[in-house]
Amino acid sequence: MLRWVAAKVAGGAFVLWAIATLIFFGLRLIPGDPAQALLGGPGSQASAEALALVRREHGLDLPLAEQYLLAMGRLATGDLGTSYSLRQDVLTLIGQQFWGTLLLTVLSLATAWAIALLLATWATRGSRSGRAVASGLEVVASAVPHFWLASMLILLFSSLLGLLPPVSVEGPSGLVLPVLTLALPLAGFLAQVMRESLADALESPFVLSARARGETETGVRWRHAIRHASLPAISLSGWAFGSLISGAVVVETVFARPGLGRSLLSAVTARDIPMVTGIALVSALSFVLVTIATDAIDRVADPRLRRA
Repeated sequence: MLRWVAAKVAGGAFVLWAIATLIFFGLRLIPGDPAQALLGGPGSQASAEALALVRREHGLDLPLAEQYLLAMGRLATGDLGTSYSLRQDVLTLIGQQFWGTLLLTVLSLATAWAIALLLATWATRGSRSGRAVASGLEVVASAVPHFWLASMLILLFSSLLGLLPPVSVEGPSGLVLPVLTLALPLAGFLAQVMRESLADALESPFVLSARARGETETGVRWRHAIRHASLPAISLSGWAFGSLISGAVVVETVFARPGLGRSLLSAVTARDIPMVTGIALVSALSFVLVTIATDAIDRVADPRLRRA
């Protein structure tokens, strides 16, 4: 068990280092001068002396390799630096936005799981036409882009029915449309995976044995088949969490909701290197931790993985 945990932690550390390296070099390929961004952008009309001073203060005049080593050294100690555009500590700014995005992501994942379970159960139990409808809904839901779905939900529930606010407000009503926008495409994908696993599980010997003992069809499904059918979807939940964080950029922008995604978009626009790096690393760390947690749940649910 300790070897498994050590391997996961080492793999997670490698992922974070690789992401930090890609961001460092990727941001330097973007046209523009970071020193200019520090002084308020091209509109600030900063003098050459001011630009040279800022480059010297932030080490931007050093060779690229030296800048990289200094940046990795700071990140290794947990120092994410100061935001170029907001002039505040990056870790503090991320802390202010993180919980809103985490709440949105967790609620979306839970909603996607609930919808996927219903669709998978319907697709394996209903009539032939019902199964076809359920399968069609899975495919359509998984193929819908977030920005288009957000626009349609706003049009239906805000403009036509007037039931929910078009922008995110405080309280549960402000979360419904952003959560549905993130959850529906993921639910379609999870349902496709779960449906095939559930169909296989329902034909397994242990299910046939349960039926022979006189257990009801509902009991067979929820006590035996669903548990086995959920294993592939549990394994995919780590990836799903990462995709939801990526989708939060679109959803938080469309619904004017504060969070990491919206902050990331603003930081990229302002070429705020410390802020972009910090948000990407925190998102990657969340993804790594959730992946480790889902792997651990897999090992608990399936004893064969512990013996592998």
